[in-house]
Amino acid sequence: MREIKAVLFDVDDTLYDSTLQVNRARANAVKAMREAGLGVTDNEGLLVLEEIVKEFGSNYPNQFNELLKKLEYEYNPRIIAAGVAAYHSTKTAYLTPFPDTVPTLLKLRDSGFMLGVVTDGISVKQWEKLIRLGLQHFFHTVVISSDVGCEKPREELFHIAAERLSCKKEDMVMVGDRIDRDILGANKAGMLTVRIMKGKYRNQKPENSLEKPDYIIENLHEIIEILKK
Repeated sequence: MREIKAVLFDVDDTLYDSTLQVNRARANAVKAMREAGLGVTDNEGLLVLEEIVKEFGSNYPNQFNELLKKLEYEYNPRIIAAGVAAYHSTKTAYLTPFPDTVPTLLKLRDSGFMLGVVTDGISVKQWEKLIRLGLQHFFHTVVISSDVGCEKPREELFHIAAERLSCKKEDMVMVGDRIDRDILGANKAGMLTVRIMKGKYRNQKPENSLEKPDYIIENLHEIIEILKK
């Protein structure tokens, strides 16, 4: 029988509503750029911006410069700055934990579980999220893909978390929203897996047995009842 000693979490759409945050930030950025002189509708601008994100990635730093190029506008620092300002102010406003995140982490910590994060992304950005969310002090370890040199579902990230916590992988739980990354990687590592049905990947369907979670939850606090079992 498993003796669960540690719980690992993804960050985006697991501890907070990343999908809502990003969608609102992009929409407000396009609206601000239009008000600063960009001659397109909000929907037209947003569609082009989403194409840029798909082409260059979500961490591409010059998305709004590229937006002007795609729309055949000359470089205009005022329009770009309007987009940058609106984007970052909106991101900050929506960077707040799910209502049950802090109570759940408190309950788990007070019950004696070790807590950790395994997340993909740029280290400084992921740490900034945890700090702005006010969650950084809950975790005994934080494993970020850019520090390790590989991304989920590679097992290395989960192995590192287990080593840092001095815990057997079979005595650990991974909670995440993506079956193709969080669940697949943790299953391959031999951990118990819990899928939280949040964000833009909530409609994903498992393509094989390794993408099937052991448990499915709608809200984070449900993990407490699972661990009681």
